[in-house]
Amino acid sequence: MEVGGTLGDPLDKFRQSRVGAQSVDRVIGAGKLGFGKRGVDFVVADLVEPHRWTTFAAAKTGNEVMLALPRMGRDGPVAERADGIAHEDESGMNAGADKWDALVVGGGPAGLAAAEVLAEAGRRVLVAEAMPSLGRKFLMAGKSGLNLTKDEPLDRFLARYSDGSGVFLEAVRAFGPEAVKVWAEGLGQEIFTGSTGRVFPTVMKASPLLRAWLARLDGLGVRFETRMRWVSWDGADWIFDTPSGPRVIAADVAVMALGGASWQRLGSDGGWAALFAEAGVDVAPFKPSNVGLRIAWSDHMAAHFGEPVKAVRLKAGDVESRGECVITPNGIEGGGVYEVSMAVRDGAPMAVDLLSDVSDAGLAMRVAKGRGKASVSNYLRKSLGLSPVARALLMEWGRPLPQGEDLARLVKALPVPVVGPMPMDQAISTGGGVRWDAMDGFMLKNRPGVFVAGEMLDWEAPTGGYLLTGCLATGRAAGEAAAAWRSD
Repeated sequence: MEVGGTLGDPLDKFRQSRVGAQSVDRVIGAGKLGFGKRGVDFVVADLVEPHRWTTFAAAKTGNEVMLALPRMGRDGPVAERADGIAHEDESGMNAGADKWDALVVGGGPAGLAAAEVLAEAGRRVLVAEAMPSLGRKFLMAGKSGLNLTKDEPLDRFLARYSDGSGVFLEAVRAFGPEAVKVWAEGLGQEIFTGSTGRVFPTVMKASPLLRAWLARLDGLGVRFETRMRWVSWDGADWIFDTPSGPRVIAADVAVMALGGASWQRLGSDGGWAALFAEAGVDVAPFKPSNVGLRIAWSDHMAAHFGEPVKAVRLKAGDVESRGECVITPNGIEGGGVYEVSMAVRDGAPMAVDLLSDVSDAGLAMRVAKGRGKASVSNYLRKSLGLSPVARALLMEWGRPLPQGEDLARLVKALPVPVVGPMPMDQAISTGGGVRWDAMDGFMLKNRPGVFVAGEMLDWEAPTGGYLLTGCLATGRAAGEAAAAWRSD
C-alpha cells in the first residue's frame, strides 16, 4: 500500500466536505486501498476527535467522494460518504452510521434531562435537535416567568396529573418538587416560592438556567448537533435530515423526546406520530391542553378586547380555578382558563363566578335592596360592585337579567357559551401521545433499546409547574432506564 502522493480532485473534495472540514486536523497521506471489488483511493488523516475513528479513506465513486473506515468490531467494517449520506458499497459493508453509545432525539427539557443521566452513567451521548438551537419552548416558557414546579405536598402534586400510568407517577415521585428545586440550585440558580406555591428562579428567566445546564452537559462530554430532523428508522439505524443531506446515526440505546403537537414554530409539531404509527407504535390522538377557549362575541364586546377579568372563579365539571382571564377577539385566555380547559374540551359545561370574593350570603343581601330607580348599569356597578368588563359579560351572557335571588345566583354561576378550544398549535401543551401499553416502562415494546420521555407520552397536567416537572422527571427516568438497558 502506497502512502503519500495526491488524489487530485477527490482529495480536494474531501478537504472541503462536512467531515473533512469539521473532523480532520491534517491530511497525512493518500494512496490505494484494496476495498471492495475495484479498490478505492484513500486518505489517512489526524482527527480533531480522535475518540471517534482512527483513519478515513476517501473514495471517488462516480461523482461522489466517500469516506471509508476499515474499522473492525462488533459492527463490522464501516463506510460513510463525505456528505454524510449512508452508502452500501460492493463489499457489503454497513454504510457507515455515526456510532454513539446513546442518542437523544430532541433538545428540550426531557431530552436534556435524559442526556444528563446517560452522561453521568459514563455513556457517550449525542443530542440531535431539529431546530437551530436547543430548548426553544423552554425559553418561551420563561418569558413570563419560568415556573419550575409547585411547592406542595407530593400526594397533592401527583393528583394534578391525568392519564399518566403508575410508571409515570413513580417517575414524578422520584424527581418531584423538592428534587427540581435542588437541581435548579445546583445549577447556580437562586429560587423562590410565590404566594400560590409556584417556584421560580429569582431572575424569572429561563436563559441563565439553560446556559448553566448546557455548560454542565458539555462538561460531561455530551455532544449537541442542531438542524437534525429525525425522518425514519433504517433497521436499527436512525436517519436524520440535515442541511448537508441525510445522515445516519447508530446507537446502543436512544431516548426520544420530541414533544407534543403545539407551538410548531418552536419545534413541537407532532410529526413523529405518523412515523410511530407506521412502525406499529400505538399513539393516542393529540388534543389541546392548557388552551384558550373560543367564544362567539357580539359586537359590543369589542370595546373590552385585551381587558383582564379579575378575581373570578371558573368552574367546569369537577374542576375549579380562581384567578383572572383576558378577553380576546376570539375568546378568553389566561391561567384560570387553562386550568379548566381540559374539562371543557372533554364536554363539561362551564360557568364563571363574577364576584368570587363575595359570599353567597353577602351577595344575597346586596340584591335584596332592589334596583329602585337606578339604571341597570348603575345598579350592577354600585349595588353589586361589578367591574365594567364583568358587567359587560353579565349583559353578554345573562340577558334578560332576572331580579333578586335569581340575579345573585346568575352572578355567582354565569354560564359561559364556549364554542370550543383554541387551535391545537395555540395550546401550551397537548394530551395524547404514545400509549402506556405500547411500552415496557419507558421503552417501546416493538423497538427494544428505544425509550420515550416528555410530552411524547400520553399524560396531561395543568400549568403551575406540573408540566415542566413531568418532563424533567420522565426524561430522567427514561435516561436511567436507557443507561441500565442491555440487549440480549
